Amino acid sequence: MEDGIFISQEGFAKEILKRFKMEDSQSVNTPVECGVKLSKHEEGEKVDPTIFKSLVGSLRYLTCTRPDILYGVGLVSRYMESPSIMHFKAANRILRYLKGTIDYGLLYSFSNEFKLVGYSDSNWAGDLDDRKNTIGFVFYLGNAAFTWSSKKQPIVTLSTCEAEYVAATSCVCHAIWLRRLLKELLMPQDSLNSLDVNSSPLSDLKALIS
Repeated sequence: MEDGIFISQEGFAKEILKRFKMEDSQSVNTPVECGVKLSKHEEGEKVDPTIFKSLVGSLRYLTCTRPDILYGVGLVSRYMESPSIMHFKAANRILRYLKGTIDYGLLYSFSNEFKLVGYSDSNWAGDLDDRKNTIGFVFYLGNAAFTWSSKKQPIVTLSTCEAEYVAATSCVCHAIWLRRLLKELLMPQDSLNSLDVNSSPLSDLKALIS
């Protein structure tokens, strides 16, 4: 592309849809239904773990260029040992979302602006089995996303505020590492405002970066 480099796994996404016979499915607007809660003890018919693992593994490979499905893929990945029909439906919804966003990818456009910006968020007690939260963050350099993560927190938090602190702390630790790396690459990020973490305790954590 003239505007930059566009990275897409459109061909692989089409292959996944064809492999799991979802190429003619009706598309949806989100990879995960709003407010959905899954558990290891879901009632209903069990599905073949081999097929489910194949589906989840294919989706995980697709997250290399599709951070928008990372949370959903991480969610269904928790139930690969004994998946039920509800888990399979959640994974199929991701496929239906891909159907409508098949041409999505990452655009790395030309820019003279190399400001590091990070966003962080967390849910609270999102996992019904162990009550742990899921945290996520994404970092932009200029206008391009170049690193992201979505995973369960290792501890159980007792409030939404504590959950946000843990998420923001994880994000800031990654930001510190990125700032040191960029400094070695002669792109120092000296301003504290270069980190914009979308989380309430940010003002208390900015001191960690200096």
